Amino acid sequence: MRLRSNFLNIGAVVAVVAGLSLVAIKNVPGHTNGRLINVSYDPTRELYQALNPAFVAYYERQTGHHVTIEQSHGGSSRQARKVISGEQPADVVTLGLYSDIDALRKRGLIAQNWADRLPNHSLPYTSTIVFVVRQGNPHGIKDWPDLLSPGIEVVTPDPRTSGNGKLAALAGWAAMTTRGGTEDDARAYLRSLYHHVPVLDEGARGSAITFAIQEVGDVHLTWENEALREAAEAKGRLQIVYPPVSILAEPYVAWVDSAVANDGKLAEARAYLTFLFGDAAQEIIARLGYRPWKAAIAAAAGVTFPDLQLVPVTAIAKDWDDANEKFFGENGVINTIVGDRHP
Repeated sequence: MRLRSNFLNIGAVVAVVAGLSLVAIKNVPGHTNGRLINVSYDPTRELYQALNPAFVAYYERQTGHHVTIEQSHGGSSRQARKVISGEQPADVVTLGLYSDIDALRKRGLIAQNWADRLPNHSLPYTSTIVFVVRQGNPHGIKDWPDLLSPGIEVVTPDPRTSGNGKLAALAGWAAMTTRGGTEDDARAYLRSLYHHVPVLDEGARGSAITFAIQEVGDVHLTWENEALREAAEAKGRLQIVYPPVSILAEPYVAWVDSAVANDGKLAEARAYLTFLFGDAAQEIIARLGYRPWKAAIAAAAGVTFPDLQLVPVTAIAKDWDDANEKFFGENGVINTIVGDRHP
């Protein structure tokens, strides 16, 4: 309850800041001098509406220079592909998965050592996947097996385009294999799960609209911060359920070397991302429902997060490269299952 209360309070702050700030939150066609383009994943709109003006003010005090931050949001994996193809310019990327940023490294857009250039291995906050249900939890959903109950409709984004979608799939797999099930059990679970999914939206925010606004489905599998936002805006019509086990979500950040080197924006991009690890940003991060790198900052601000078993990807694969091949490759577990059910 304390976390939700803080989330509601910061929502009002974000609205005021967004109204007064010169920071543009929009999809953008190209680079403009004096501006940084932050390509992020789907549900971070409110987070950067709060963080960007705080950084702009801080940077101007420190350097005397004004910088404007422009945002692009979408499914994390699709955002990465758009940056790689050149469809979406980016000075920094703040994506939902390590593998989405590392895909840029593999294309030569980001330095080989990108994850070691910022504090905490370039990880300013973590998150997880939780359930959002209708008021009163009429179907008694408490754990992953409950999602397979007859008649239950599950809303989750497409794991082929969305970081949320990928993590929800991995969370379901981990909930089986880390509690005594075999990989065959986990595969069977996911195959059944996606038969309960009526629609796969491209990203997390699209699924949130499907569930909360269009009122499709009985349970929504989503980022913890997105669940908090949904529940707060629903004013009692929705509630959050924390399963006992879920995936450890690790959204990484990096500057895009190929962009900032050519545009002379390296100092600004480095300062912007470094700011995310400082105390002021860490408190904003906590109040917006993300689990900050500096847990003590959240505690000092009176923000607490429920305890649950958070399973790292290394518990179900060797690393993210292995997870991508095993689960999301052309012949991987997810493409085989979801491709059959949702072409």
